[in-house]
Amino acid sequence: MRYEIRRACTDIKSEAKFLAAIRAVADTTGSAVICIDADRVAGEDHVRAALDHAIRSYYVERTPVANSFEMETLLWTGATRQCTEATRFGIRPGRCRLFVVICPPSPAAERALAEIMTFDDGDSAAWEALGPKKRAHLRALFGITAEEEATVGPERFAELVIERVALLEVFR
Repeated sequence: MRYEIRRACTDIKSEAKFLAAIRAVADTTGSAVICIDADRVAGEDHVRAALDHAIRSYYVERTPVANSFEMETLLWTGATRQCTEATRFGIRPGRCRLFVVICPPSPAAERALAEIMTFDDGDSAAWEALGPKKRAHLRALFGITAEEEATVGPERFAELVIERVALLEVFR
């Protein structure tokens, strides 16, 4: 299954209204739209790994935990089987940096989404940066120890997070 990942920023005043707008885009374009909090993931490779697992479990093996592909993707993103835990990786009120997944890619969906968020096609380095504060936050979210990080080094920290995503397969 094809998908596109875009980077976007938006101000969310009402989660319910924002989700309704996202659902309307999905309903009118036929593309699933998944918004993932960029501050809670270890970059685009993390999002791709979660998507690949979600596609396999939801569409190929047909053994999802969630009732929707969107929630299944959030479950894999958070490396959890608990929907309440997975929602932490979606939207939140306030200024948000989002990885926006459009599946399948759709120019119509992109145009509609551009009405409710600002796409960032600039340098991706800021979106991929894993400074000390973000690594500490991700360590807490994914149960990564300081010793594990010290073993692989900070340049391979994202691999530890992606490993947690892959390990969910074992726990399912």
